Amino acid sequence: MNLSAALERAAAKQGEKAAYYFLNETSTYEELNKAVHKFASGLKALGIQKGDHIALIVGNSPEFIIGLYGALRAGATVIPVNPLYSPGEMSYILQNGDAKAVIMLDVLVPLADKIAEALPFVEHYIICETKDERTKEASPEMFSICRKMKTFSSVLDKGLPSFQPPDVSEEDTAVILYTSGTTGKPKGAMLTHKNLYSNARDIGSYLQFSDKDRIITALPMFHVFCLSVCLNAPLISGATMIIFPKFSPRAVFAQARQHKATVFAGVPTMYNFLYQSDEGHPEDLASLRLCISGGSSMPVALLENFEEKFHVKISEGYGLSEASPVAAFNPLDRPRKAGSIGCSIMNVENKVVNEQGEELPAGEVGELIVRGPNVMKGYYKQPEYTAAALKNGWLYTGDLARKDEEGYFYIVDRKKDLIIVGGYNVYPREVEEVLYSHPYVIEAAVFGVPDPDYGEAVLAFVVPKDEKLTKEELLDYCRSRLADYKLPAQVEFLEELPKNTTGKILRRALKQQVLQR
Repeated sequence: MNLSAALERAAAKQGEKAAYYFLNETSTYEELNKAVHKFASGLKALGIQKGDHIALIVGNSPEFIIGLYGALRAGATVIPVNPLYSPGEMSYILQNGDAKAVIMLDVLVPLADKIAEALPFVEHYIICETKDERTKEASPEMFSICRKMKTFSSVLDKGLPSFQPPDVSEEDTAVILYTSGTTGKPKGAMLTHKNLYSNARDIGSYLQFSDKDRIITALPMFHVFCLSVCLNAPLISGATMIIFPKFSPRAVFAQARQHKATVFAGVPTMYNFLYQSDEGHPEDLASLRLCISGGSSMPVALLENFEEKFHVKISEGYGLSEASPVAAFNPLDRPRKAGSIGCSIMNVENKVVNEQGEELPAGEVGELIVRGPNVMKGYYKQPEYTAAALKNGWLYTGDLARKDEEGYFYIVDRKKDLIIVGGYNVYPREVEEVLYSHPYVIEAAVFGVPDPDYGEAVLAFVVPKDEKLTKEELLDYCRSRLADYKLPAQVEFLEELPKNTTGKILRRALKQQVLQR
């Protein structure tokens, strides 16, 4: 039960089929599997042993796939890292994750050199050549880590077809995914081979992936949403990936039309960009059989507007890094419910509980907890956080949810984002839904700030579509749709909202900025 073996099976079954398209490149399953095998052999030649940790700091590219699957085949544990992280963020993850080797883009070599003193245990820097203009004037001799540097292609070339991979247990740690660290330093969720394989298999089956699918892979591969839904699940299913170096509405429309894409997966912000773009037309996405949304809750108004414009339905799901990630999804064989994350996927259980861990009846709001073969084994080197998250076989997500009579779940909000105004509960998402429904609102973020009279007050940040929109008009619009205690005490207009690299709106970062004023 592991991804590397699944790729070998796919290559044996349909070796000549395209595994991916990337810019002007195409690779068959047989070619991809051979590259993975040679890279695994090349890692062994460098002294990488089973259980060693390898950081993967690479953007969407064939090198990411070969690096990931090659390291897994060599028995190593992979730590995917966002290439846009600051030196401090990157240094912390490499230190905490005990990385022995780093696979990274050549443009990041100066950054790696800057933090190298804090990383004496890193023995190898494997450099992916991007032919970026910024690297032309730099030579390896300029950097203190040059003696530890090898090119990705040289490691690949030194690999042997006769390489015999080590035996890997399904309970061995395959990947350590560092969470966003909204409550402090990032925590490394340890995902086993069983976790990743089972979730890729189950979500692929649930969404009916097949070798006829062509899946747009525009989300960042280092993020668990893309990793499982747009990379692992397609490869297990024999599908073809259409890989984008980065998300661009124009490129998505063009590539979807050219390759007759059948599946698109994105976060709500990506759908918003596609919807707001003047370049997209219904015929561009006419071949899609399925649109997938995850990462954060999609405003119902955006979902309905997108579907009306492009004539394709969006199915929302739910997941988190600690669950590899998918736990629930709107079913394809039953009605899709707007605003719902759907039902439990196969082999995974979800339930809503109170503070005592007792399951709540349909309609009541409580914490969502998850159980299944996809749930992590724990946080790396952080037993106290592991004990708080994993209780009696269940993963406590920290998300507030409710379930309806038909078994569909609805995320109400993050438990830590709940606003209490004069003793009344206000869920930011509920207020955001109303704001998004206004025709002149592009984006919105709502959170609570301290208030001397009511404990907390509701604050809203909005990106307006039309400069004629006034704050007073927007508040009047909310007043007719929300109880008084849920109304924003203040509305501020911005040109854009802060987002992470997956496009998720950083509500807490915005709140932190406000509190520091």
